[in-house]
Amino acid sequence: MSIDGNDSQHDREYTNGEDNMNQVNQVNQAPAHDTGKVGSLDQKHAAAAAFQFLSRFPVKMQIDFVPPLLRESVVYYPLVGAAIGLCVWLSGAITGALLPSFPAAVLTLTLWVWLTGGLHLDGWMDTADGLLSYRTRERMLEIMKDSRVGAMGVIACVLLLMMKAALIADFIAHGSWLYGALLILPMIWSRWFMVYAISAWPNARGDDGLAVLFKGLGERKEVQRARSSAIGLTILAAVITLAAVWIFEPDTSMVGELAIESGLGTLPWWLYPIAAVIFVPLAAYLIGRFVAGRISERLGGLTGDTYGAMNELLEAALLTVLSLLQGLFLL
Repeated sequence: MSIDGNDSQHDREYTNGEDNMNQVNQVNQAPAHDTGKVGSLDQKHAAAAAFQFLSRFPVKMQIDFVPPLLRESVVYYPLVGAAIGLCVWLSGAITGALLPSFPAAVLTLTLWVWLTGGLHLDGWMDTADGLLSYRTRERMLEIMKDSRVGAMGVIACVLLLMMKAALIADFIAHGSWLYGALLILPMIWSRWFMVYAISAWPNARGDDGLAVLFKGLGERKEVQRARSSAIGLTILAAVITLAAVWIFEPDTSMVGELAIESGLGTLPWWLYPIAAVIFVPLAAYLIGRFVAGRISERLGGLTGDTYGAMNELLEAALLTVLSLLQGLFLL
């Protein structure tokens, strides 16, 4: 989520195929320190705000992007991640059946980027430009706010997309799409961590930038509710995976020569989904806290750009965790 005051980026980022410039103007005009209670806020509007803010899904609903609604909408960030992950899973399964693994991975990644509108990638590039400039705190924040992308941002973006494409290709090459529901886990927990980061670390720009509209997040336990949502979606993904493998491959065995030689013994097929739902959230929390803490030390807090950068980093890291587990279970 790149939500700093960069007007030239807003036009292309906060879009779901409709009049998103009006949405951004509504956010900019909203009172930055609105501390009013959400009260009987329509949850449909909160969910729609999350989808419109973070994705290109065609949610046809007029939204008044005021601070209470933005704070309530974070509860649905994991759901947005799950929806994006589901599309990535289906795209990978379909393209992988028609094309070699790498071209299929590139097409799947293209869909993935399009679904997010490049929103988080912009934050990733801006953060790379700022932090890798090794300037003073004030100068780094200025660089991150600049609409122009520098060399370090381009390099970081290319490397990140290459890593994601390689990981997707690895999943497609394995062809174990009965376990594909687990692919939604990185998208769920990376977006949950954005919610956690907004609440846990200060805003590096003080009262400047759109990130200030989320000030006070947690007063209605939005972070805890977002975590409950992420946990529920994670359990659902595990149940779907377990049911799919049980029904379509009842004789599946995860015993391999490497596992036996490594002293791991017999690894029952159901252990992979269980390991995934344990290690992916744990890795999201540990990696996220470490990186967010280091960024906060350098910038004096986090910004909208760094929230987006954290999401991109965690997606790649958590896909790597799943890939390592696949290798462990010899899928």
